[in-house]
Formats: sequence, C-alpha cells, structure tokens
Amino acid sequence: MDAPKKTHITDVNVAKAKAEHYCAYQERSQQEVRDKLYDWGLWPDAVEQIITYLIEENFLNEERFAKAYVKGKFNQKQWGRIRIKQGLKLKRVSPNLIKKAMLVIDADDYIAALTRLIEKKAPTIFEKDTFKRRYKLQQYAMGRGYEADLISDVLKANDL
Repeated sequence: MDAPKKTHITDVNVAKAKAEHYCAYQERSQQEVRDKLYDWGLWPDAVEQIITYLIEENFLNEERFAKAYVKGKFNQKQWGRIRIKQGLKLKRVSPNLIKKAMLVIDADDYIAALTRLIEKKAPTIFEKDTFKRRYKLQQYAMGRGYEADLISDVLKANDL
C-alpha cells in the first residue's frame, strides 16, 4: 500500500484557514501548530506569521491549552502530576505555564484518584509476599505519574 501523500500548501491564506480549523477542532500548543504548518510545506516566515495571527485571533492560547491538557489527562486517563508535566514539556509549554496549569488539579481529587487507581489494580496482583505486592502496586502507580511519597501514604492508609 502506498503511504498517504503529504499536503503541500503554498498560499498563506489557505494555510491560515486550515490552521484556524485545526485549532478550532481541539486545543493545540504552539509547537503542535508549528509542526503541522511545517508538515504542510510552509516557509518559516509564513509559519511565524500564521502563528502570530492565530494568537491574535485567540485560536491559539498556550495557557488555555495547558489547562485543558492537565484536566483531560487527569480526569480521563488518571495520570499523575509527574507524567502530565512530562507531557507538557514534550509539547514545549513554558515552565511558568506548567506550574499555573497544574493548579487545576484539586489535592483531594488527586489523592482520591490515586486511591481508586491502587484499589482497582490491587485485586489483579496475585503476589503472596506483601512486600513484593506493595512494590508492584507502587511501581504501577509511579508508572502512571504519581509521586512515590503519596503512593506510600495511600498504601499505608489502605493497608495494601
């Protein structure tokens, strides 16, 4: 099978219209939009011009993206703070915006989500040794991006 052909756009106005649609469909980071514009075959000066236009017209807002990303990854995928921060860094969001966006997560909800995650995983681990069992639960939660000290607190509180 042939790979799909890449779209090459030479007209800046057509690229603006496609970029508007791309940003209106879902919140995007500046880097995602920049990468998409380069994929379309645009020159660097045209890319920066379109990015500026999208920011001015409020199609592109890095803070709004960061908050939506944090909310979505926490509520939908039950990711922890560490993994969410890594994801935002990969999207090249500034550290200040990452800190601001992380405030969206309520501390009580965070601990409740971690507790639910561990309680859901616990019955699937068939380890007799309590230390190994606890270690496996801790590794699982750390893989989801939760902090080690919080995990151990939840494990102690729930006697798992």
